[in-house]
Amino acid sequence: MSIIDPRTGNTLTAEPAAPAPSGSRPAVTRDDVIIELSAANIQQVLEASSQVPVLLTSYSPDDESCQQLLSVLEKLALEYGGAFLLARFDALATPEIAAQLGVRSVPDVKLVSQGGLVDGFQGALPEKELREWLGRYLQAPEDAPASPEEQAEAALAAGDTATARELYQTLMAQYPEHHAYQVAFAKVLVAEGALDDARALLDNLPPEERDAPAARGVRASITFSEQAPSSDEIARLNDRDDSEARYQRALRQVADGDYDTGLEGLLALMKSDRAFNDDAARKTLLQVFDALGADHPLTVAYRRRLFALLY
Repeated sequence: MSIIDPRTGNTLTAEPAAPAPSGSRPAVTRDDVIIELSAANIQQVLEASSQVPVLLTSYSPDDESCQQLLSVLEKLALEYGGAFLLARFDALATPEIAAQLGVRSVPDVKLVSQGGLVDGFQGALPEKELREWLGRYLQAPEDAPASPEEQAEAALAAGDTATARELYQTLMAQYPEHHAYQVAFAKVLVAEGALDDARALLDNLPPEERDAPAARGVRASITFSEQAPSSDEIARLNDRDDSEARYQRALRQVADGDYDTGLEGLLALMKSDRAFNDDAARKTLLQVFDALGADHPLTVAYRRRLFALLY
């Protein structure tokens, strides 16, 4: 498999081998794709990078983050079936290699092709980010399993908050400085109705994370859940079609996750009664955009419609 420099689009490796039959990939063993780097074999490994990309990975055996990263990298090396080699080395036990490769702290990962450095990073990236990073250079296997993050997102979307809770709690324990997991866990708490716990979790984030779009979106979800009338209150509205009733129904729909219907109702209310409750429909639309995120398809579509209505 060839490796592509995303900055130029040029091929960085030698001619790729013939592809495996559709739906399959080469069966490899750990010894096929994982190498213990040493002073005796480093030159051969660098020469091998002319044929296949190599991840030079330094670690410390006593560092938990290093062990987490190695575990995921080894899993991916096997999963990719030989599309890259993982060359690992103990930076403390082999300081001459660390010096030669310019390693200043561990864990450190360098992607090498044709004997030259292509890219690299320091620190223990979570699996989803590792997959995204590798995806910049290598085509992922067609049958690649979902990452823990993707499993958690799917579980939450399906209403399985127990599975999402367990997965995010594991990720938070593994990567305590990766605050995106705490924000995602706050979403689970909102789905479970634990609004005070969700708010407290967000309040304890560092300021730059607490005020970031993702956290603001969860706070908006908390607000919707607190402001929306109960199902019984909605039932008592009967067939009322005044602005207040329409607004309350839209709030309940948004709080229940029926964003499309809720956004449509808010936009319709804004068209028919812009002045209602001090422009509440428009303000709530903006809050929903925050909750969904700027790149969500509904945000993009309804922001465009809002702009057309205003201008």
